[in-house]
Amino acid sequence: MRCITKYYTMTKVQKLLKALKEVAKRPSLINLLINNDLVWNDHLQKKVSSLTKLPVVSLEDIVPENNYNLQLYSYLGGGSLPTDIILLKSLCARIKDCSYFEIGTWRGESVRNVSEIAKECYTLDLPEETLRSLGKDRNYLNQRGLFSKNIDNITHVTGDSSNFDFKGIQKKFDIIFIDGSHRYADVKNDTLNVFKHLMHEKSLVIWHDYAYDPESVRPEVLAGILEGVPEKFHGNLYHVSHTKCALFSPEKMQHTETLLQNPKTVFQVQLIPVTPSI
Repeated sequence: MRCITKYYTMTKVQKLLKALKEVAKRPSLINLLINNDLVWNDHLQKKVSSLTKLPVVSLEDIVPENNYNLQLYSYLGGGSLPTDIILLKSLCARIKDCSYFEIGTWRGESVRNVSEIAKECYTLDLPEETLRSLGKDRNYLNQRGLFSKNIDNITHVTGDSSNFDFKGIQKKFDIIFIDGSHRYADVKNDTLNVFKHLMHEKSLVIWHDYAYDPESVRPEVLAGILEGVPEKFHGNLYHVSHTKCALFSPEKMQHTETLLQNPKTVFQVQLIPVTPSI
């Protein structure tokens, strides 16, 4: 038994030494440890609350049957799920002359779809020089706002949300979609700014990538949400089923406490390739 224990101890030491050598060669590898889900779950339990997941509200309770429809969806990387965008459209459809604001434009797929419903849309994205400094190439830059350009009711705003003057917009919005950086500090900062400067008493806020997929919570993002939303509103936060989105609603919503569910609802999907008008 002692020999076996000694063997396993030596194996762990060898692994540790190998890991330290790799980190010495590539210091950025330390981020894999710092950003590990186990670390963020520990952060949630010790520094935020015992809440490691949000209660679940049904997408069906939010989306009317006649709104399960997207006119444009690319099925490319870095975007939202179809159900995420349908959620945004459906929430906008509930509000007359809806005003919409989002952080994070990318190809403009979300805001383009929402613009069919909302009266006015604002979308904030990083300046080109900032993206260049982050190593983004010309191909990436050419795709920014690809679907949302030249749409009359979409206003493109350029800036870094970490230091952007949200107060300077001098507007309140009905629906706000936070989909910029998903690092803890950025989610927290974006959330603080949205609640301080962009909301009125009936505003709804949606965070993208609260979950890796509709059944797996992303604890780093949840930590940023909980530390950005005033504690008195933590009971108004939900995970919308079949999406990667968290939702703040000023009104309480019917919910369940479970994330994993037997598929009570499935969807029919019809793919019709079209050439987008861009």
